[in-house]
Amino acid sequence: MNIFRIFGGRRRNFALTRIVSFSFGLLMASGMALVLFMSVKANFENTFSLLNDKAILTIQSMERQVRGHLDQVEDAATALKQLFDEGKMKPEPSDQTLADLSAAAAANGRISVIVIRDLRGNRFGIFKADNGKLWPFKEAADVPGRAPDSLPRLEPSSRPVWGQLVTHPTGVYANVTVPLLNDGETVGYLTAATSLASIGEAVKALDEGPDTTTFVVTSEGQVLVHSDQHLLITGAAPAKAPPASLEEFGDPVLSGIAAGQRYPTFQRAADLGIEVLGVEAADQEFIVMRVPVTGYSPEPWIIGQYFRATSVSREIQRVSGSALVGIAAIVIGVLIAVWLGRRVARPLRLLAAQSEHVGRLALDEVTPLPRSRVKEVDQVALAFNAMVIGLKAMNTYVPRSLFRKLMRIGLEQAALAREAELSILFTDIMGFTSLSESLTASETAAMLNEHFAILVAAVEEEGGTVDKFIGDGMMAFWGAPDARADHALAAARTAQKIGQAIMEQNRQRREKGLVPVRVRVGLHSGPVVVGNVGAQDRWNYTIVGDAVNVCERLQSLGREFAGTEDAIVLLSNATVRQLPEGACVERVGNQKLRGRSGDVEVWKLDLHGPVLAAQPAKGASAAE
Repeated sequence: MNIFRIFGGRRRNFALTRIVSFSFGLLMASGMALVLFMSVKANFENTFSLLNDKAILTIQSMERQVRGHLDQVEDAATALKQLFDEGKMKPEPSDQTLADLSAAAAANGRISVIVIRDLRGNRFGIFKADNGKLWPFKEAADVPGRAPDSLPRLEPSSRPVWGQLVTHPTGVYANVTVPLLNDGETVGYLTAATSLASIGEAVKALDEGPDTTTFVVTSEGQVLVHSDQHLLITGAAPAKAPPASLEEFGDPVLSGIAAGQRYPTFQRAADLGIEVLGVEAADQEFIVMRVPVTGYSPEPWIIGQYFRATSVSREIQRVSGSALVGIAAIVIGVLIAVWLGRRVARPLRLLAAQSEHVGRLALDEVTPLPRSRVKEVDQVALAFNAMVIGLKAMNTYVPRSLFRKLMRIGLEQAALAREAELSILFTDIMGFTSLSESLTASETAAMLNEHFAILVAAVEEEGGTVDKFIGDGMMAFWGAPDARADHALAAARTAQKIGQAIMEQNRQRREKGLVPVRVRVGLHSGPVVVGNVGAQDRWNYTIVGDAVNVCERLQSLGREFAGTEDAIVLLSNATVRQLPEGACVERVGNQKLRGRSGDVEVWKLDLHGPVLAAQPAKGASAAE
């Protein structure tokens, strides 16, 4: 018996040691694997999110440059038309008219030519040379950018019409024509033209160096603007200066776009109409970003930028390398944990108690394990504390409120994709690109962090779920994973709090001499699919559906009604109908939203009135 007890005791002690060793090793492996998984996942998502942001910001900046340039020409033509229609200027080649046209051309740096043509075909106007000198002309037959011989059909009520590009030995000119009226009858036509060379200078300024190229081509394949005039990124030289066809110009990357493959990882850019392609040329792979620009010629132009794909592969290799290092760290950590587990029997209870907090994601309740005089136990304590720090770092990237909701409701049930009626909120900073141009990268990040802190605080205060940050904007929703009948009211209260917080912040910024941060907010309620969306190895708890698009476009519509206000909130009628009676909203009217066939009734939320009462809305919910 004594021998049995001795061996039995040894077996029990040995078993306990192995259980403790295995359990502690498993805990270490699970914790480190979770941190590694979330870190690698966040790195991959951030990498491709930044690439999407680059595509969106770069192409949208180019598009704004081109449209801004041409819109100034159109605005000048419209302003001159008004002067002629009101009789303040005469459609005749008098010295006074030529002087007035000269003043208009000198005041607008975008205009190269202004031509007046009467109904008999007589022409006169102003030509501005590259050095800025103005040349008035009468009956000139070969003026650069002159009114085309075949004008587009224009009625007295016609808006400005952009014609075909005019090619001249001095360059290629885009031109816009308006009718000139006298007592409602057409008496002539005014054409304002701008040289594509000046547009090219604005586009070339967005070229980020020798590894990137910006371009503007027509839909027929004519190269209008190209930032590499002397040496292409592939190492060859252009065969001909723009304007030239793709074959004549000789850029293998542009010529290979037709055979390019779309990148599925740039879906966010694709949703905004920006096409991102992979093109092989000169034994290299390039990433091409492009978008069509319509409205300035009968056929659309294509503007874009391309760069070597190695810049993307380097980022992916860096993230993959960090994953391998993390896996190696897990293996080493597990081996050390098994060895140390033999000597942690006494502090096991304390470790188990703290691990329970970690399992519930109650990281704020975790008390760091105390240091020990025993080296091995001390190392375990340090490793556990480091794990908690890692989990807290992970929780920085994953909303803790969403985590807790999913855990409380049940991850499988809550994350299962289902249809539900929710209220959605979209925000965006007005003029963010121009606002950030004067800031360094760290200053821009600090400004965005402060801005998002205000938004997230308002959302979480009203029990909402922050879905994602999109550049300088944010998307949030109410009604999932926690179902609630007053989701529209909660969303409206959040928008009102955001607006009031932004106004207070801007008051302080103005006192400090800083530029205010102006915000657009869109609110819409409707049916969406909510739950896990993605692939087996990459899920995202989010919402999808037409209601999301309506909300985003309501936010975009805010630019037409913002005026000088620091914040504007536009609501759909579907949301307003679920608010209590007396809600502080003002009807804007039926509005046409981009990409939708019918009109949407839009309301504006009063941000200066009292905050909406926190009570469930009465009446049945409705969705548009």
